[in-house]
Amino acid sequence: MRQWPPTLGELKADAQIPGTGDDAVLQSVLDAAVSVVERVRADVFRADPPPAEVPADLSLGTVRLAAREFARRRSPEALIDMGELGSARIPSFDPDIERLLGIGRFRGPVFA
Repeated sequence: MRQWPPTLGELKADAQIPGTGDDAVLQSVLDAAVSVVERVRADVFRADPPPAEVPADLSLGTVRLAAREFARRRSPEALIDMGELGSARIPSFDPDIERLLGIGRFRGPVFA
């Protein structure tokens, strides 16, 4: 189990981002990722009060989602320049993050 929500320090450590120059942007991206995860995984956060700890995969998935969104801001057209190899398209989803968060095709059946 990991503390919820993940901290800016955890994001910077996982994404290997040194210094403090991007801290404000990183914190806003992390806050957005936390909001997304709390919304799409309402099954985990439905309790009153919400949990102070969550499974490690959910915490890591949130940190990786924030890191991905931070990197995507440099490629608004979803293209990345690969030098001599040309340009490559960035996919709109990441199966590793979906697996960690238990969303998308990795979400179990939901009954209404």
